[in-house]
Amino acid sequence: MTEEFEIGSVHVGHGELFLIAGPCVIESEAHARTMADAIQRITGDLGIPYIFKASYDKANRTSGKSFRGPGLKEGCRILRGIARATGLPVLTDVHQPADCAPVAEAVDVLQIPAFLCRQTDLLLAAAATGRAVNVKKGQFVAPQDMRHATEKIREAGNARVFLTERGASFGYNNLVVDMRSLAILRGFAPVVFDGTHSVQMPSAQNGVSGGQPEFIPVLTRAAVAAGVDGIFLEVHDDPAHAKSDGANALDLKRLRPLLETLLAIHAAAKPKK
Repeated sequence: MTEEFEIGSVHVGHGELFLIAGPCVIESEAHARTMADAIQRITGDLGIPYIFKASYDKANRTSGKSFRGPGLKEGCRILRGIARATGLPVLTDVHQPADCAPVAEAVDVLQIPAFLCRQTDLLLAAAATGRAVNVKKGQFVAPQDMRHATEKIREAGNARVFLTERGASFGYNNLVVDMRSLAILRGFAPVVFDGTHSVQMPSAQNGVSGGQPEFIPVLTRAAVAAGVDGIFLEVHDDPAHAKSDGANALDLKRLRPLLETLLAIHAAAKPKK
């Protein structure tokens, strides 16, 4: 059953396409704010509802030497400041049940990382905050099985849950997107398509994930035509020097034309009344 709800001014599940976007990780307060402002200008011009995203801690990096972010306390301060300054809803990842309550004081959406989508205690702790919860489908999980994650959150008393598809493991160091999963997932909750992690090549570059960003437009166009509620994109103004996931990030300068195309497809694909 697909529930409809609001996250600030963003309507989820109402048939209006929305965007979740931002850098993979908070690289600095100034950079996060710059990205939020730049993306907000574009989405404001195009009239697409927008949720800013960035992670305060990338706890699942391939290498222990990789940059993880500013941490819980400083990261929440930065995210809270962006929300207040821009008026945007904000989303970030949580990795431990104990982090959910303090993070919920700073952001509007708690995101469950794909690798943790079956972790019951984390799902229940996120649900208990009353914030909206985005569960990313694990690369190892069949879309039908995401019903259980959705039910855990709703049975904990929180109906504000949505699901994000980010590709399935396809051999080693590769992902593939089964577009049928978008329709299956939407039978349980509103569904978002992650166009950047879906082109990731996990751990393919000697301890660092690679990617094929040239396929971001191809997959996101197909997902919007298939009827998703939202699009998730990691966006960076200098992907080659991003501190996390730069290989699969969308260059900021490519965002506006892509969104223009997606909005046109969304309008054309709407069911005729």
